[in-house]
Amino acid sequence: MRSVVTRCALVVALVLAASYGFAEHVCRYCQADAAAEAAKHGPHYAPDRVVDVKHIEIDVTPDFAAKTIHATTTLEFAPIAKPARLVTLNAVGLRVEKIDASRKLAEHSSTGEHLKLLFEEPIPVGETVKVAITYTAEPKKGLYFRTEDMGYPKGEDHIWTQGETHEAPHWFPCFDYPNERSTTEVICRVPEEMTALSNGKLIDETVDEATGLKAVHWRQGKPHVNYLVCLCAGHFAKLEKEASGVRLGFYTQPSFIDEAPNSFQDTAAILEFFQEEIGVPYPWDKYDQVTILDYNWGGMENTTLTTLTHETVYSDATENVRSSQGLDAHEFAHQWFGDYVTCKDWSHIWLNEGFATYYTHLYAGHKDGRDALLYGLWRDATGSVLPAIIKNGDTKPIVYRNYAEAFDQFDYRAYPKGSWVLHMLRSRLGEDLYREAIKKYLERHALSSVVTDDLRQALEEVSGQPLDAFFDQWVYHGGAPKLEVSHDWKPEEKLLRVTVKQGEPIEGKTMLFTFPVMLRAHVGDEVVDHEVEITKTEQDFYFKLDAQPDVVRFDPQFTVLAEVKHEKSEEMLEKQLQLADDMIGRLLAAEALGEKDSKAATKALAAALGEDKFYGVRIAASKALGEQGTDDALDALLAGREQSDARIRLQVVEDIGKFFDTKAYEVLNAVVANEKNPDIVAAALSGLAKYPEAAAGEAIAKALDSESFQNQLAIAAARALGKRRDPALAESLVKALRDRRFELPGRRYGEVLVGVGRVGRELEDKTIVREFLAELLQDPVIAVRLGAIEGLGELGDKRAKPLLGDLAATSGKEATTAKKALQRLNAAPSDPPEAVEDLREQLDKLRDEQKELKKQVEQLQAT
Repeated sequence: MRSVVTRCALVVALVLAASYGFAEHVCRYCQADAAAEAAKHGPHYAPDRVVDVKHIEIDVTPDFAAKTIHATTTLEFAPIAKPARLVTLNAVGLRVEKIDASRKLAEHSSTGEHLKLLFEEPIPVGETVKVAITYTAEPKKGLYFRTEDMGYPKGEDHIWTQGETHEAPHWFPCFDYPNERSTTEVICRVPEEMTALSNGKLIDETVDEATGLKAVHWRQGKPHVNYLVCLCAGHFAKLEKEASGVRLGFYTQPSFIDEAPNSFQDTAAILEFFQEEIGVPYPWDKYDQVTILDYNWGGMENTTLTTLTHETVYSDATENVRSSQGLDAHEFAHQWFGDYVTCKDWSHIWLNEGFATYYTHLYAGHKDGRDALLYGLWRDATGSVLPAIIKNGDTKPIVYRNYAEAFDQFDYRAYPKGSWVLHMLRSRLGEDLYREAIKKYLERHALSSVVTDDLRQALEEVSGQPLDAFFDQWVYHGGAPKLEVSHDWKPEEKLLRVTVKQGEPIEGKTMLFTFPVMLRAHVGDEVVDHEVEITKTEQDFYFKLDAQPDVVRFDPQFTVLAEVKHEKSEEMLEKQLQLADDMIGRLLAAEALGEKDSKAATKALAAALGEDKFYGVRIAASKALGEQGTDDALDALLAGREQSDARIRLQVVEDIGKFFDTKAYEVLNAVVANEKNPDIVAAALSGLAKYPEAAAGEAIAKALDSESFQNQLAIAAARALGKRRDPALAESLVKALRDRRFELPGRRYGEVLVGVGRVGRELEDKTIVREFLAELLQDPVIAVRLGAIEGLGELGDKRAKPLLGDLAATSGKEATTAKKALQRLNAAPSDPPEAVEDLREQLDKLRDEQKELKKQVEQLQAT
């Protein structure tokens, strides 16, 4: 096999990997559908509060066999501004049996979405009314069952609830919007051997001798918003700690209890750090976390009871590749930012998610040093925010009202961009003033709703700085600066000139960005810093230096969210790669050297891969060598495989997998055969997918039938077969996935179905794949249903049109996904397999190289 370079993207199923973007497993991030029609929708605001809800009590009995509930929800409320005769509750699919009220009702009616209560006489302002509603429901959202008869493991039956954004009305009637708060009680009646968890304090547990059911009574004594009400009940194993006087519980499926301590190890330290950093003591009675089988998201910050994906539990075999630290810190931060104070409406959701994201980075910096904080911000900027803004041209602001669905707000703007806004504020004000302002913000608005201007006012009061322009640029308008930085040295005057150009603003959507920033010059051992203000589309800055600088840096402290293109010589980049106290500078240098094809650049990157003190720079060096794609770069990667940090080993194997080369093939096979870390084996399987050798296919097929913790390797193998697109393997792939549906995590299972569709696309008779994907349209897990829809779009079978058409005519995520799948189905014929695409790319590259070589020969002959 001749040495040919490829650019195959590697997809590895990592859960909360330290070297992986957090977005996949935090809260509801990335669950938002692309709202192409959003502009057609009018602006959304918080609804009027006709009544003030004082208290909600939910007494619920789940039927695990029938997948139904029987419940009585009692609400206490009082009119706010004027007497109220008609009170409308959100109630979806609830079958009302009876209603008892402290004031006489004239009638009640259900619309399927709402329950309307008409009182005989208007309720006077300030008078509290109690209404008890008894009903049954078979929830499709809001409350979910996971039971053995559905295919889940024996002895791990459980239910769980999800409120955000608007799922709570599927299991109890309520006023469902974040501008309403109340105290709550949950009483859950379950078999005696089960555990029932909810918000607040455990009041008591009693067993009814007549029914044999245990009534578990929880009370949340401080008001919180409706979407934070939570119930989890079933068979759980428990771990427990205490920190700062707060009881900390971790509940998980019994089969995961041996690995569970890995995911619980940071919780106590996170609590202690947050209390010190935020300045406000933990405001609730206790803090529990519970893992859910096939949870729809990464985590949900219900007051005192966070629900988590079961994939956050990981085995020791993954070494430090996987970690629950980010998810743990993010959801814990929400207990202050999101629960203690809550956004008034979804346009201000960044006040929940941006804070949780940033304080996750702050904890990383506290635990592992400032470079860890900056590295998290770097990954957010380069992996999420800037691609969305610069590459995709998204100009929506953070505070945005013209969304189609509330979930459209849960994207990069709320999470990493919101986090970056806080980082820029902290950098501008200084850490002490920033902390003081955040403490003021929380204490002033404790147990209430907030909007962005509440934060601005607190920051201004403490700092004395007017911040209107800052918030206007970064929060109320979209975009981010796109900067071109250049420098030149004037030896006669001993002057360094730095030129900064900024892209023109888009009228009505983005603004000209103005901000302070540091410029730095390294002259020998001397470091010269200058603070400047960017205020125009183009500016020149001049600095007197003793000698020509070795390295010039823009924003060395990493305080501005911007795409910065700063052309530098290869020699300067090599020196920058050696700056011991500038981790971000080294990352930038590694990335830039990856675009150079010289042996010197490869040598510098190889040295960084083997010697840099920060793992993130070694990862960047590995990626850069993969981007270089030369034989020397491959040799450097092969030589750099021995790393004590598994995160770096993983990246090296991933980058070796980008090559199409005999040496790479042999190493990938060796990794599959000998490596103990399942995540690294998964990377090797993905790299093998492009190789036509039968042995490669056999290795992948063997992994498909393998057993590993949470069956990571089977998922990786299914992904690899999807990339391989070998029609001969379609039947075995479908059989394995059908047989192992509930052995594999639902979210990962859904992700591989796109590849199944692509494999089926290569078949002349696509029936077996079409029928398999059609079956999964009824799966209880939405991630699986969405994956099946996408797979049908990739399949290219016109007989799938009726299925997709019916789904496209509905609403929600499945409808949006079905519309895209129909577009794909109606598009061009089958794409070539990935390996063929790789070879075509390499042939094009070889032709270009041949032309360049011919040109050089002709130039030499001419001289």
